[in-house]
Amino acid sequence: MAKSHVAALVLALAAAGAMAQQQPAMQWETAALAGAYKENISEDEKIGGLSKLWSEVKYNFVDTAMLEKLDWDRLYLETLPRVRSTRSTEEYYRVLAELVAKLKDGHTNVYPPQELFDRMYGVPMLKTRPIEGRVIVTEVLDPGLRAMGIMPGLEVVAVDGADVKAYAARDVAPFVSASTPQDQELRTFGYQFLMGAVGSSARVTFRDAAGKQFEQPVPRVAGAVRKAAGGSAPSFEFSMLPGDVAYVSLNSFEDDSAAEAWMAAFDEISKSSALVIDVRRNGGGNGGVGFKILSTLDDKAFLTSRWATREYKPTWRAWGKDMPMYSEAPDAVQPDPQRRYAKPVLVLTSAATFSAAEDFAVAFDGMQRGALMGEPTGGSTGQPLFIKLPGGGRARICTKQDTYADGRAFVGVGVQPQHLVKPTVDGMRAGRDEVLEAALAQLQAK
Repeated sequence: MAKSHVAALVLALAAAGAMAQQQPAMQWETAALAGAYKENISEDEKIGGLSKLWSEVKYNFVDTAMLEKLDWDRLYLETLPRVRSTRSTEEYYRVLAELVAKLKDGHTNVYPPQELFDRMYGVPMLKTRPIEGRVIVTEVLDPGLRAMGIMPGLEVVAVDGADVKAYAARDVAPFVSASTPQDQELRTFGYQFLMGAVGSSARVTFRDAAGKQFEQPVPRVAGAVRKAAGGSAPSFEFSMLPGDVAYVSLNSFEDDSAAEAWMAAFDEISKSSALVIDVRRNGGGNGGVGFKILSTLDDKAFLTSRWATREYKPTWRAWGKDMPMYSEAPDAVQPDPQRRYAKPVLVLTSAATFSAAEDFAVAFDGMQRGALMGEPTGGSTGQPLFIKLPGGGRARICTKQDTYADGRAFVGVGVQPQHLVKPTVDGMRAGRDEVLEAALAQLQAK
């Protein structure tokens, strides 16, 4: 066959393969319900988008008990007039976000079009978190805010003239998708607290340790600006602590960098007398990244989570038969043939330990290789299905139910540490890491 004919055939086969791959996606996602951004998409698009979201959740959301408890069809009908009354695409997406938040699942969310991010996702140049029932400033990333007296350790007592809890209940919590009380609290008073339009400011009333209160405007910036100022940690951090204890903070599994850095540092880590692995700031990513690290901690295979998903069969429904759940046994991950760390290990967790980081904690717990210490995790994992919505937005829907290998639940409750240790306001103000201190004390006691 002539070379030109071979090239043409290769191109034709590639095109046919690409078309075959596109066909399943084309069956579900079409341009009709995924139009471009406009300041105010049409009423027909709004209703069509709501209807698509309602149906995708109804047939794909894994927690069917929650759908029944909420009466998802009733909520759809109640949301229709709210959608019709919206006067902008931004307002429309806020209604959708509030609807989906009722499902109480951290992997089921609505995301507005990119064009609205600066209006909706502006963040302050400081970070907060709930500690002992109070909202405490934990980081201040802008020297200008520090010059105004805003420092870590301050308590936030009011926002825009409203008590902090009343403000959060009105302006933040209704739009928070969370799987557990600890996840809800962290998102409401941490991640999503004080969000608003870039360039706007929140009037925040602070209280110091002596009880003195003062109010300051806190400007909002784009998330990328805060990140560039040091608002996020590297995926891997390693240091040696007193007593030759290796401290490794795995802050993200978004890519392979944490596992690659672990392998590169493994010889140094191996020289330690004990190991503390910190996943308290790890929001997840790919579970396989964490499993690579766990494979170096034992000479035996370990099990990952057990999982299940809905299996919808239209004909079975016509026959009045119950719909089954499709499930698979947990995978067994083999030990690393070249590396093994055999000394004592502790893993630190918090409510910010989420998704793939929880898969890591569950697998480590099942290995019985060491103890978990800190606070219960966020309690949310599972494969999300992404769908497109009118105006350029998206939603994701949790389709997968994960449990421990033995069937124990952690989604909706969190992975529970064997040693519960919570930070305190006094400890935070003193610059102490009380959870890490407890871990070192535990290792020294052995």
